[in-house]
Amino acid sequence: MAEKALPHVVIVGGGFGGLATARALRHAPVRVTVIDRSNHHLFQPLLYQVATATLAPGDIAAPIRHLLRRQRNVTVAMAEVTGVDAANRRVLVNYLGRPDVPYAYDYLILATGAAHSYFGHNEFAPFAPGMKSIADAEGVRAKVLKAFETAEIEEDPAKHQDLLTFVLVGGGPTGVEMAGALAELRRYTLKSDFRRIDPQQARIILAEASPRLLGTFPEKLARKAQARLERVGVEVRTGQPVKEIDEAHVVIGDERIPCRTIIWTAGVTPSPVGTWLNAPTDKAGRVRVQPDCSVPGHPEVFVIGDTASLEQDGKPLSMLEAACFGLCVELLEGYGHAVEAEFAQHVDGGIGQHWCLPQ
Repeated sequence: MAEKALPHVVIVGGGFGGLATARALRHAPVRVTVIDRSNHHLFQPLLYQVATATLAPGDIAAPIRHLLRRQRNVTVAMAEVTGVDAANRRVLVNYLGRPDVPYAYDYLILATGAAHSYFGHNEFAPFAPGMKSIADAEGVRAKVLKAFETAEIEEDPAKHQDLLTFVLVGGGPTGVEMAGALAELRRYTLKSDFRRIDPQQARIILAEASPRLLGTFPEKLARKAQARLERVGVEVRTGQPVKEIDEAHVVIGDERIPCRTIIWTAGVTPSPVGTWLNAPTDKAGRVRVQPDCSVPGHPEVFVIGDTASLEQDGKPLSMLEAACFGLCVELLEGYGHAVEAEFAQHVDGGIGQHWCLPQ
């Protein structure tokens, strides 16, 4: 079959879902284009280790082109998608300084992930950065290390505690991991590096508005995580929302705490795919998809990962499990067993094996 006659599959997003889907189609009779605004695949769960100087950025990122270099049916394009013209089967791309350049597809897979959510308090953003990219993590790392350096040269000991107070807003997995990593940084990495300050006197506060940490995990695990953090000196505040944040303070519940380093580890908001497609969304803004992850009314468009909402037996299905659940059904039906066999192998082999940094 001539290359131009092959159906064109466009995958937007080079994260876990997008990369795993591209690889699932490596022997399929299709042309695949992966579009991402960055040129690298990022293992986001380890961003906190870059932010605490445990890992270098290159340890958790790899060029998308390199990862897919042996897959002859894939082309990689670094560009930013700004919308979708579903009626005409085109994605709109900012390309070489030109906005909204149309890019045609036969099948579209949107794996665009999520961004920070400040829950309506966007005024917090300048003072409480989050972590969704390498640049974010490097910025947090610089902020954390600068706090220790500034305290070292501050001649007034009364100001040391404010400089060495770190507040993490959000007690989900990122907040828990980051709090533990900061405790290790304080206790081990920086232990003997300073003369005028004692890094072990740094104060680490983890604030969570809900009654417990790790709200999506079993309660027993949450209790163990909190006990472990408290053993290494992390102050855990649950059931107390953060009400105010500025450059020198944070208000947790009714307490105003002097603090120069605040890190946002709370919620996320999905990318604007629902708006692009004018599709039904859940309360969080995720697109409600069919069991095959297709968009209602557009069987050629699929949404996966953090931007998708799928229920099974009346309960939300983890997008880690659903990322490729039933994906490409149209391809299976229309283009024969080559795609079907490859996709079945991908799913039967366990989605989890693709959720690590590819080699």
